[in-house]
Amino acid sequence: MADATKYIPIGGTLNSDLKTLFSISKTRKTLTFAYAFTFAFVLFTVFLAFCPSPNTSSPFFTNIFSSTASSTSSTNAYKSQLSSIFSFFFHNTTSSSPSSFNSTTATAHNTTTSRSTNNTFPSPPKSKRPFKTTPFENQTRTAPSENQTQTTPTISKKSSNHTAKPHDDVVNKEPSSVSNHTRVSGTSYEDKALKKTNHSSNGVASAPKVSGGSPHGNLSSLGKGGDTGKGVVHSNYTASLVKKQKNGNKEEDSRVEDETIEALVKCDFFDGEWIKDDSYPLYEPGSCNLIDEQFSCIQNGRPDKDYQKYKWKPKGCSLPRLDGQRMLEMLRGKRLIFVGDSINRNMWESLICILRNSVKDKSKVYEAKGRVHFRGEASYSFIFKDYNFSAELFVSPFLVQEWEVQVKNGTKKETLRLDLVGKSSVQYKNADIIIFNTGHWWTHDKTSKGKDYYQEGSHVYNELNVLEAFRRAITTWSRWIDANVDSSKSMIFFRGYSASHFSGGQWNSGGQCDRETVPIKNEKYLKEYPPKMRVLEKVLRNMKTQVTYLNVTKMTDLRKDGHPSIYRKQNLSVEERKSPLRFQDCSHWCLPGVPDTWNEILYAELLLKQYQNQHLKKKP
Repeated sequence: MADATKYIPIGGTLNSDLKTLFSISKTRKTLTFAYAFTFAFVLFTVFLAFCPSPNTSSPFFTNIFSSTASSTSSTNAYKSQLSSIFSFFFHNTTSSSPSSFNSTTATAHNTTTSRSTNNTFPSPPKSKRPFKTTPFENQTRTAPSENQTQTTPTISKKSSNHTAKPHDDVVNKEPSSVSNHTRVSGTSYEDKALKKTNHSSNGVASAPKVSGGSPHGNLSSLGKGGDTGKGVVHSNYTASLVKKQKNGNKEEDSRVEDETIEALVKCDFFDGEWIKDDSYPLYEPGSCNLIDEQFSCIQNGRPDKDYQKYKWKPKGCSLPRLDGQRMLEMLRGKRLIFVGDSINRNMWESLICILRNSVKDKSKVYEAKGRVHFRGEASYSFIFKDYNFSAELFVSPFLVQEWEVQVKNGTKKETLRLDLVGKSSVQYKNADIIIFNTGHWWTHDKTSKGKDYYQEGSHVYNELNVLEAFRRAITTWSRWIDANVDSSKSMIFFRGYSASHFSGGQWNSGGQCDRETVPIKNEKYLKEYPPKMRVLEKVLRNMKTQVTYLNVTKMTDLRKDGHPSIYRKQNLSVEERKSPLRFQDCSHWCLPGVPDTWNEILYAELLLKQYQNQHLKKKP
């Protein structure tokens, strides 16, 4: 009997098997439960094996039978299903099914794509000027160039959450004070070359104290910033910065906008290089009939055009391409004033042409008194009627008053009052944005020699060093600013010295630059940083009022190719025709050209100020 029980026949009826299995409990209730359980198990197995929809909402089923959708025959599909079922229940079993390999490959591909997407927009390094971020209204954003090493796919929510985390850590910190943003912008490149240190870190880039308030609290909201692109810079990478892109997600647009602006906050705009960019100039040569003949080099016969195709690229960021329409919206209802010499006129004309180029109805952009030539008068004003905005120029080459005194024989002698600001100052002291400059007139014979020329009160100095005279004049200007300009309502800029490139003489003694067609590449050929600009920096640091120093000296010193040279006018005098090479302009700039970049920097500064003011307003 014991031997017989060892060899129970296999393949008995289901009834007998179940009776054996449930021999402990033979009640009707137990049998009913067993049958029901078996029937349910069979149905569940059939459902798993022959589910008609591979796209069922349950990822559990989809993962098991993902290969069935690609089967081409019933036999292959059947084998694929069995293989999938088998591999599902036995995870460590190796399967040779091609569908399993394809599934794995697809998964790997998806993983790579996801990582690439997440790395496309890395958060910038922690900002020195943290602000709490809030979404801007009516956001637009720029699309990085197609030739950039970093591409711009649509950002998924997952990518957005991933990249925003370091950013959130930065912007949620409490700002120490408003003065973190305000700075004497720029780098004294001579110090950098000699000491291998950043000039701005030695105090030159520190800001004067900032009065409270918001000069641009009513400006339109930001929407478009430049690419912060680090890495390879291609020749036309800025072309796409002029385009507007909305991906439909205001939150993501706002985050990208914040990151872009924060990259500008900590960037020294003036430490960089000129790179070729075929998307430039910002406006076509000859398209702006407002340009003074003196600056219209192409119209005057200059044959080479590459000097127009250079973009200034700071080392720490990328400047946003100037969007004329956007800038006009920011300036709506404002007065923007240029005060200084003919180099500031150069910059003023550049800005008018850039902004006018973005206006559809050009007849609504005009000089207030109908003038078409902009030399010889004390002031000019261009009106942008649709924007209730004016861009004005006040001629004041020294920023202090040119004067006359009577000498013994009844004649008059010209002097320079170091203790009085220009007469026109009362007309612009309440303007929204003021850009000052001085420099070139301090190099002329009369000022550089300083004999019987400088005056304070009724006293005319027999002789006074030009550097000391410059210091006194700038100090007079700075005291007037501190006493008369409300920094809570006005933004003040001081544009630094613009380099000239006379070779073989000066502006009035045969100096030349007509053979220059490319920028200087090696900084060792740059000139010494002007001592007068060191004096200026020291005065700016001691001011109470916020003044942003636009230190364009290095960027202009590199551009020996950008001057009008012999292409300064069309109709030469008899003397000029005899020896045209003796009469060259190597201090002003062709338009389009270098001053357009100064206005792009101004545009970036306005974006920064707008960003700062909006975040300070939202501060609890």
